[in-house]
Amino acid sequence: MGLEHQIQFAKKYLRYHFTAGNRHDVHSPFVYDLIEEVLRNKTQPAIFKEVEALRRELLQTREEIEITDLGAGSLTGAGSRRKVRDIVRYAAKPPKFGQLFFRLAQYLQPQYMLELGTSMGLSTAYMALAKPDARIVTIEGCPNIAARAHRNFEVLDIHNIEQRTGNFDDVLPALLQREQLRLDWVYIDGNHRKDPTLAYFDQCLTRAHDHSLFIFDDIHWTPGMEAAWHTIQQHPRVTLTIDLFFIGLVFFRPDFKVKQHFTIKY
Repeated sequence: MGLEHQIQFAKKYLRYHFTAGNRHDVHSPFVYDLIEEVLRNKTQPAIFKEVEALRRELLQTREEIEITDLGAGSLTGAGSRRKVRDIVRYAAKPPKFGQLFFRLAQYLQPQYMLELGTSMGLSTAYMALAKPDARIVTIEGCPNIAARAHRNFEVLDIHNIEQRTGNFDDVLPALLQREQLRLDWVYIDGNHRKDPTLAYFDQCLTRAHDHSLFIFDDIHWTPGMEAAWHTIQQHPRVTLTIDLFFIGLVFFRPDFKVKQHFTIKY
């Protein structure tokens, strides 16, 4: 991430920090309850300690792996070999958001969850641990990163994750061809560019239903991602979005007769 990009991103965050609303600024019972039960939930289940102990271990390892980067890259100028600890430090979502995914999954009770972009699998782990009876399918472009994530799932004794490896453009269409597939949850965290993000959204939309949740990562990371986010907000099937700055939540609930877009401080 170049200095100019860092400065612009920091300005965006400050604007968000000082203008975002809270539960008192919403008039939707669904959104109010979501804020109360999920965003303001500070409980720390014991399983959180296990995931964070693994994170600390990964941040301390000197292990390096060969990288196949099929997306927009990290903007760090990193070469083809990368330290595992750097991937965790710069690419993995911090504990706050992994734990948010855990609480969201427990609150919404999805049965089929799809993730585009496994990375080291920490967010995947939080989703899987929240719903041990759910099926989680995660796609990762880099075989070596996918293999390292698999080891992490073994450490955490997680068995409800199905891993797919390859270019999203190849793997996703084949996955979506499964008969009777219903996507309750989609987390798009890879290839952070406008056109691919919109393409994945459109493809996954074919298997979405009224109570699906789509989560988009880094919606303010670049002007292209912001443009993608605004396009998604305006889609005819989207009835509710919640902007948490680092991620965006998208709902299709028919009980919202008029589109509602909230920016909430988190």
